[in-house]
Amino acid sequence: MVGRARDFGLICGSLPPGPLNAITDVAGVAVGHRTLRDTGILTGFTAILPHRGDVFREKVRAGVEVINGFGKSAGLMQVAELGQIETPILLGNTFSVAAGIEALVGRALAGNPEIGRSTGTVNSLVLECNDGYLSDIRARRLTVADAEAALDAAAGGTVPEGAVGAGAGMSCFGFKGGIGTASRVMELDGRSFHLGVLVQANFGNAGDLVLPDGRRPVPAADAAPPAPERGSVIVILATDLPLESRQLTRIARRCGAGLARLGAFWGNGSGDIAVAFTTKAPIVHHEGAGIVPLDVLNENRIDLPFRAAAEATQEAVLNAMLAAPDTHGRDGHHRPSLADHL
Repeated sequence: MVGRARDFGLICGSLPPGPLNAITDVAGVAVGHRTLRDTGILTGFTAILPHRGDVFREKVRAGVEVINGFGKSAGLMQVAELGQIETPILLGNTFSVAAGIEALVGRALAGNPEIGRSTGTVNSLVLECNDGYLSDIRARRLTVADAEAALDAAAGGTVPEGAVGAGAGMSCFGFKGGIGTASRVMELDGRSFHLGVLVQANFGNAGDLVLPDGRRPVPAADAAPPAPERGSVIVILATDLPLESRQLTRIARRCGAGLARLGAFWGNGSGDIAVAFTTKAPIVHHEGAGIVPLDVLNENRIDLPFRAAAEATQEAVLNAMLAAPDTHGRDGHHRPSLADHL
């Protein structure tokens, strides 16, 4: 039966999870999916909204870490340069990035008639993994309407995991991969803060997976992916901790520690990217003040979110795998369920 890591007694680290153990434990964050299932087709979009307002008008502070850059994502360069995100985030497959851009640009233009006229343009953020082992990626079935459907479906609360949205056709360590999420609660100065992670898990060679209890599950031979490692993983990290963009980049880098705990080594052909944002102190697009105040975390206390990022990333990947069922895809390709194996 499918479940989550804690249903199988798998505990990642020492920090407590949030109430939902999901990225949506960060207030205002919403997630939506659009899933396509047809003959030879297992694909989709997943949307992450940093807040429910207009993200162009109220941008969120952000950082990005390209752990290994074999990927075709859009918008990362400006996030790295300016330290901010100004659209929702879309996850899809490699050939759907253009459709995701069209959807995000269209929505930004519709809500902001000054874009391209009295103000600048808009930087849409779309990230991808290759679902071509289980899905016919050459069919290019994902459309702008599918991206919009994922955005429209975005909601708070419990996040559907596993073979949904952009996770429909994903593989992980030779098992079925997908979308997973987890969170951690951090105590600072007598206050509780949340850090949540959502992953699109599509990486790792069969036999390399290491569970928190030390077991190394190996899938059936027919599920073993070809060597060398050519998978990818996208990590989206949200927090309500007050941080500036440089700190967010440092925290995003620690998501790689959570991947390494699972047995990942970030192969030459792997696209491994972590994007982190905070919902605190949004950047107002039409800010008139020359100087704006900003509360930030004391750098000497940053080990706490470092630990939270590593733990939540590790658990989110396991949740993605354990929520995904045994799956048969295009041309007879197969990925077994880690939950069934355990």
